[in-house]
This record gives sequence, structure tokens and C-alpha cells, in this order.
Amino acid sequence: MIGAGQAGLSAAYHLRARGIAAGRGYLVLDSADAPGGAWQFRWPSLTLSTVNRIHDLPGLPFSEAVELTSREVTARIAVPAYFAAYERLFEIPVLRPVLVQSVANRGERLRVQTDRGTFSARGIINATGTWKTPFIPVYPGAQLFRGRQLHTSDYQGPDQFRGKHVVVVGGGISAIQLLDEISGVTTTLWVTRREPQFRAGPFDGEAGRAAVALVEQRVRAGLPPLSVVSVTGLPETPAIAAMRARGVLQRLPMFSEITEDGVRWSDGAEQKADVILWCTGFRSSLDHLAPLALREEGGGIRMDGRLATQVLRDPRIHLVGYGPSASTIGANRAGAAAAAELIATLGLG
Repeated sequence: MIGAGQAGLSAAYHLRARGIAAGRGYLVLDSADAPGGAWQFRWPSLTLSTVNRIHDLPGLPFSEAVELTSREVTARIAVPAYFAAYERLFEIPVLRPVLVQSVANRGERLRVQTDRGTFSARGIINATGTWKTPFIPVYPGAQLFRGRQLHTSDYQGPDQFRGKHVVVVGGGISAIQLLDEISGVTTTLWVTRREPQFRAGPFDGEAGRAAVALVEQRVRAGLPPLSVVSVTGLPETPAIAAMRARGVLQRLPMFSEITEDGVRWSDGAEQKADVILWCTGFRSSLDHLAPLALREEGGGIRMDGRLATQVLRDPRIHLVGYGPSASTIGANRAGAAAAAELIATLGLG
């Protein structure tokens, strides 16, 4: 297995539950120095009250592993503590830090090349997520900009932007959260490629299943996954209502180029800026799988299996945390499906 975030730990639990021995039967390679997956790298102001939701891993509720006195606990402290407790309780064999450089086909086995040696495997559950692959779109003039450009993954809080005019780019939940924080200490401008769609009312089970189905349909066809917000919309929350009342959500369409001092639209309008914050999401961290040639012409990977975790071109490879399983609850379900299907494929059941 590659990756020890939510999806990787869930898959490891289900391998163990199905009788696959730790160490000799399966091993988890993780690139981080400590447990926690991508959560340990999130910005300090992200608390348990502001994240979408932390879903329990199978077999150990969050509340039993981490004692909380408030929902305002920093997520990058609480969640890694939960993951660490989970690894200890279920004796999950995680080797870290290990950077997986490539996975190649060697007949009946797969060769996994890392910075700590070469491993051989009959099958792989890949759970590398997206945090290591931030996406910043290419715009003319970006190299000319004399201000600062950074991505969500670089964000460490709003205080660094005091006295600077910040252009926040992106229409997802993270963009909204960071816009809210930054606009409290300085002037901001919000731009998005598409008109944001705000969702009124609760996001119930039926709506969730419909959103997952849309993403699943794409990956089964070999198309790149859609972003989460493109299928769920932005929830109307008290925080968003307060931002709207402050005039922060006056969104502008995407600019066409970047200048030395700011941004410019196709009609010639300009806006000076000191900072461009790209809240433009992430791409799946799958470069190490490139030697396997899993991608289709359209850039996606055609998926199969009960929950679309199995790669159609090579059933020995499962991707969890990709496509419809790119959420905490989806990752749990995908971990179970991937473990069961890979065991069946390899004839271990």
C-alpha cells in the first residue's frame, strides 16, 4: 500500500480484518515523517468546527481516540493524533518516511522503487491523495508579477497579508474559508472561473449519493474526476451569510492575464494587487504510477469494481481517495471495497 491517510488506513484495516498478515502480507509506505496524512500540513486556523467533517475510521471512533474539550481544536493536531492512535491500536505496519518514486510492471509482480530501496508486490492499493500536487493554472504574465503568488497548500494564516491587497482565486470551500479570514485583516478581491453555486438547505444522503454518482460516472468512463464543489455546490452557512453582509462575496469573473502590478481582464480593466492566492485545488498524486500507463487519452484513468476503485487496465492496482472516494466517508467505503476486490483478484481469499 502507498499512503497512510484516511483511505490508506481504512484499506489497511480491512486487509487485516480479512486475514492478510501485517508486514509479510502487506506493508504501508508513507512519505510523511509522522502519522496524519495531509491533515498535518493544513493551515493553523483550520479547526474541527470549520472542516467539512471528520469521519470515523472503521473500528475506532474519533471520540474514543482523542479527548476534545472544544470543537475549536486545531485540525492539524487533532486528526494526526487520531491517526497515530489508530495505527498503534491495529498495529498497522507503516514504514516512513518513504518516497515512492515509481511503480513498474514486472510480469506477475510489480516493482516499487523508493528512496529507501526496491519493493516487490503482487498488488497495490494506492492512497496518495492530492495534497502533494497543488494545481495552479497557467495565465499569461504570471512570471512578470512583482508581488507574491501562493497556493492554498502554502497558506499559514491571514496575518502575513495585513496591509496588502489580496486577489483570491477559486470557487471551492477552501477559497471561501481563506477569503473570510483574509478579508478580516485587509482588502480582498474574489475571482472565479465559473459563477459560484450556493446550495440552500441540508446536504442529505440523497444529495450526497447523487453527487458521488456523477463523479463515479466520469471515472468509469476514463475521464478526469470533477472537483467536489462542481457537483455539490457551496453550502449556505452563517459564515457565508456574514461574508455576504460584509460585501466580501462580490465575485468577479476570471481575469485574462497577470501584469507586473496585478491582474487584467479581457475588456482592459485592471486591478492592482500585492498577492495572488490560488485556491484552485489539487490533482491526484499519481506520477509514480506513470510507468504503468494507466491513463486514457482524455487524461483520466478508467475505473472498475463495486465502488470504482479498481483500475480497468490493471486490476492489481486500486486507487482509493480518487474520484468518488475522494472524501473522508468515501475513503472508508472505498478502503473496504478495494481490500476485498484485491484479495479476490490475487486469489488470497
